[in-house]
Amino acid sequence: MNAHRPTTFTTVRLIAARELRAQTHKKSFVISNALILLLIVGAIVGFSLLSGSDDEDYTIGLVGDQELSTSLIDTAAGLDLSVEIDPLGDRAAARTAVEGGDVDAAVLPDTDTGRGAVTVLADDTLPADLHAAISATVQSAAHTAALAEAGVDPAQIAAEVAAATVTVETLEPDDPEAGERSALALTVIVLMYMQIMVFGIAVAMGVVEEKSSRVVELLLSTVRPLQLLWGKILGIGLAGLAQLTAYAVVGVATGLATGVLTLTGTALGVLAMTLGWFVLGFTLFAALYAAAGSMVSRQEDVNSITMPLTMLVIAMFVAAMFVIDEPDGTAARVLGWIPPTSTTVMPLRVAAGVADPVQIGGSIAVMVLAIAGVTVVAARIYQRSVLQVGRPLRWREALGAARQG
Repeated sequence: MNAHRPTTFTTVRLIAARELRAQTHKKSFVISNALILLLIVGAIVGFSLLSGSDDEDYTIGLVGDQELSTSLIDTAAGLDLSVEIDPLGDRAAARTAVEGGDVDAAVLPDTDTGRGAVTVLADDTLPADLHAAISATVQSAAHTAALAEAGVDPAQIAAEVAAATVTVETLEPDDPEAGERSALALTVIVLMYMQIMVFGIAVAMGVVEEKSSRVVELLLSTVRPLQLLWGKILGIGLAGLAQLTAYAVVGVATGLATGVLTLTGTALGVLAMTLGWFVLGFTLFAALYAAAGSMVSRQEDVNSITMPLTMLVIAMFVAAMFVIDEPDGTAARVLGWIPPTSTTVMPLRVAAGVADPVQIGGSIAVMVLAIAGVTVVAARIYQRSVLQVGRPLRWREALGAARQG
């Protein structure tokens, strides 16, 4: 008989598969994911359309000497403006072109004011950036003409001025990828916080549901309590990880397609590490949520028994927000080592490029040790409480019983 008894691995895998199917086949799971994915795509596309290009496109009518055309285009380009020149015959043609909307403005020579002066015709208000481009072009042309009349070679002056450059040498140059990596890490951390909260509660609710319906008694007649516990954590955790990964992949793909992101291998590494920290953080909290679920017999009591865990998850998220502006500060260094805050703080430090391999590896090692210790205690609480019905246990009672076990 024992020869045909499933191994622990097989049993846990089967239970995990059952939990994964139960989570992913829910209509609420499918609909909410579809809506969130659409929201992610829509938000990124909307941001791309609203931000667009910084360049402004203008059509300028130019009356008289067309020598200003090239310099006007070059000056405008330096101000992130795109200018197209439309030659016009006289003032009447310029007025007609402006009134008809064929040009945004028309530049005419103003011989009454002074040599080199111009008048600009606009339909209502001349945009400030376009005004600046035209003014700079006209003044530059007047300056060049004055130098030529004084017998000075404008080209020589321009070359000498251009040679007087300023070179900036920074002692700690900015990392051009840091902002994008930090934005990715922060976005995934927010999603991670939501996932741990939602799927942690799902673990607790699943335990209570099986306990209140007496299904757990049937299950425990064929499997061990720890096999049921780890199968449930693994199955629900995989559902949460798949959901989080889908959000990340769709978000990154949309960002790349719209040009919002210019992702590099380093940024992808940060994204992968953040997902890895989700696995660690979820495992830690899922064991505690399962233990909490085993301490009550009614789903109405889940919120009260899990409140300390919920507050801890919130504190973990607040810690990340607290150190986001100073990822290399003392607080960030300390919180990056302490579970569970290391779940959210360390990815931010990695994204900022201030965490070395020793700190990263050490933080992960401490987290793994914390998971081992917490899951041993949670497993003892689960084993002792999952078959008990009636009055909800308090955390102090459950922890006391776990120490005795």
